[in-house]
Amino acid sequence: MPWLDWISLFVRWFHVIAGVAWIGASFYFIWLDNNLRTPPKWKQDKGIKGDLWAIHGGGFYEVAKYSYGPEKMPETLHWFKWEAYTTWMSGFALLVLVYYFGASAFLIDPSVNALPPTQAISMGLGLIFGGLALYELACRSPLAKYPVVFGLCLVALVCTVTYLSTQWFSGRGAFIHVGALIGTIMAGNVFFNIMPNQRKMVAAVANKQDIDPQWGAGAKLRSVHNNYFTLPLLFIMISNHYPMTYQHELNWLVLIALMAAAAWIRHYFNLKHVGVKKPSILVSGAVAMLAIALWVSWPSQPLTSQAPAHSEDGTVEAVTYPPVTQERVIALVNKHCVSCHSVEPTDDSF
Repeated sequence: MPWLDWISLFVRWFHVIAGVAWIGASFYFIWLDNNLRTPPKWKQDKGIKGDLWAIHGGGFYEVAKYSYGPEKMPETLHWFKWEAYTTWMSGFALLVLVYYFGASAFLIDPSVNALPPTQAISMGLGLIFGGLALYELACRSPLAKYPVVFGLCLVALVCTVTYLSTQWFSGRGAFIHVGALIGTIMAGNVFFNIMPNQRKMVAAVANKQDIDPQWGAGAKLRSVHNNYFTLPLLFIMISNHYPMTYQHELNWLVLIALMAAAAWIRHYFNLKHVGVKKPSILVSGAVAMLAIALWVSWPSQPLTSQAPAHSEDGTVEAVTYPPVTQERVIALVNKHCVSCHSVEPTDDSF
């Protein structure tokens, strides 16, 4: 229906705008926190533990981070939350519009798993919110005290969801559900941890009470997770344009490899912000991307018009296929393509 296309257009457009705002703010604050330097003594006496000077838009900016908080809570305090919330809400709306309303066309691939639409949608929601529940339980458990172990468990969770989704859904539907899980975890970090801890800090400073160090530590841990998730998530957002990735016979491994390389490249910039320059990380990340591209693009079978066949006596004979003619191509297009890709589609999904 035309009106559904317009809704999809506007929701997708809004989703991109909100995502730019959210990820831009995430990148900025990670950069800001990593570039704060020890201030002069007179600033330290005021409780400032780090400052930074910048120039932009024809003016100078002075940024200061307090070890506790300002002497008096300002009347206007800027919060950064709606960027995350609107990105998630518009993304989930797109998931419903494209992959759930059009489950038979975009979510279900009978050659992978001939699921009824209701069951496929239920399994997709289970992956997203079940994965979020496992992540939250892990963050609130003693496991969070061991960042390396926690990181390995988080990687295992994403890899498991990636494999399961490719066994259940179409390649395109599988990739987007992995992205939906990552985006839900990122927005959940803001909603369940970062914002509540910031509210506690504001209330404590306003009432001249002590700040629990765990509030800041917990929020910082979630922010770091979100930071490393950004580049993998951005790839998944555009992956539906590149079927050579999600239609590969090992598409789950392709996605894991691309996400790992993207997170590794992000690690270079995080180190660079704190003054640690390791170009080897950037080079190895680029080499990894090239290796993935070569692997995915390499033909799995030789491009030949002949194929081996076994005769009754066990000898191998060559089978020659008929030449590819324009008539054969047109017949294939009419049989497999025009029901969807035509001025007046006849497929029920459209």
